[in-house]
Amino acid sequence: MAADDVVRLILADHRTMEDLLRRMRSVDEDRAGALREFSGLLVAHAEAEEAEVYPALKRYKNVDDEEVEHGSKEHDDGNAALLALLETDQDDPEAWDEALEKLSEAVTHHLDEEERSLLNDTRENVSDERRDALGRAFRDRRAKLLDADCGSVDNVRRLVEG
Repeated sequence: MAADDVVRLILADHRTMEDLLRRMRSVDEDRAGALREFSGLLVAHAEAEEAEVYPALKRYKNVDDEEVEHGSKEHDDGNAALLALLETDQDDPEAWDEALEKLSEAVTHHLDEEERSLLNDTRENVSDERRDALGRAFRDRRAKLLDADCGSVDNVRRLVEG
């Protein structure tokens, strides 16, 4: 897989999100720092997928449109769970753990489904050149969103409340 391959880039983000979720579970880690990093990555990743990747994938007859739509719905669910965690008092360990578990469930469910369906469809049906072009667009959009502090609680609230 080439460095710009959209599947490779998305998978790399997924592994980073899983690592950040692990860090947020550990009292030995900087949970607040991990949450800040996770929040920005989750929002930027989802927004870049929906702006740059999902619309392009809908044009391929062997890529399931319903999976694309379902992915967008799961992004909304992830944002709602993220907002709940961002609004949780970290000094209340029970509430923190409960909100983190809901976020973890929403995100890991989405990552698993996306990897088994949409990304496999993309590998099988989208040319290497097109996957590289999509990867560059995805990476650039994601970087702009991260630079704009897209993971701030105010922005996540705006996304959730529409």
